[in-house]
Amino acid sequence: MSATEVLSALDRIHGMVSVIGSMNADYTVTAQRLPGPGETITGGPLQLLPGGKSGNQAAAAARIGATVQMFGAVGSDSNADFLLGALGEAGVNTTHVRRVPGASGTTVITVDATGENTIVYSPGSNAQVTVDYVESVREALVRSSVLGLCLESPIETVTAAARICHEAGVKVLLNDSPFTPSLPAELVEASDILLVNEHEMAQLLGIDEPENDDWDGFDWGHALEAMHGFGFEQAIVTLGGDGSVVLDSTSATPIQRIAPVRVNAVDTTGCGDSFMGTVLAGLASGMALSEAAELASYVSAYAATGYGAQASYGNAAQIREAYIGR
Repeated sequence: MSATEVLSALDRIHGMVSVIGSMNADYTVTAQRLPGPGETITGGPLQLLPGGKSGNQAAAAARIGATVQMFGAVGSDSNADFLLGALGEAGVNTTHVRRVPGASGTTVITVDATGENTIVYSPGSNAQVTVDYVESVREALVRSSVLGLCLESPIETVTAAARICHEAGVKVLLNDSPFTPSLPAELVEASDILLVNEHEMAQLLGIDEPENDDWDGFDWGHALEAMHGFGFEQAIVTLGGDGSVVLDSTSATPIQRIAPVRVNAVDTTGCGDSFMGTVLAGLASGMALSEAAELASYVSAYAATGYGAQASYGNAAQIREAYIGR
């Protein structure tokens, strides 16, 4: 489909999304290249930008028009107001975010001249998003039609949120990132859709990766069967600059390759989160998984053209302007 056809889906974004998890202050520096072990290199000015995988996903969904509730914890430092202010500016409802003593979550990010990055994550207040907190916000949490989860919060908290929402009929989208190959059985059972990259998929399912990264020739039918055996009827496997693959045992077309959207990338930080946020918004608005993934390709590619995570996310009008008429 053309960009115009795919982006017309932005007109139908209206649903409500809940996201529970991490909010981080991203200390970001650009350099010509990434340093090697034990090496010191010179970089550009240090920037403080809003981030955190869950916060990013919430901001991305809200920017394109979804109604988004954020759940989690910030600290008692100045970064707390900075993070909540950025989410509010993106249109995210932060009423239920808890403030706790100590530092907010932080990351230290280095970005090279090609847009690649390295990230070190310090959980801070994100580690204090407890099961008791999830229980305390249960009523608000289940108001949405879709819940977004990642693994920058304690695994027992993520599992409890998934269980509560799944039992209430809320669709649960789990991003296995930061990656863990040992997902609790209860979390798998309570999650409807899995989002992973190709390397994470291979590790999770015990599948050999293709030689020379030839994912075009990869046996996606085998991956579909393995994913179903693992416990997911629906999954999205992202392939970086090569697009993504939707594995959907419930669809008449169970394997769908989503083409990449080519842009001049300057920073890929947060692009995966903008992809996830777009899928959340699409699913909450009644889109099929493949349609949401197709839209997400455009939204996440747009994010790669700017620096930072949330700072690079566009609204519907900006994304349309960037692509229509190409």
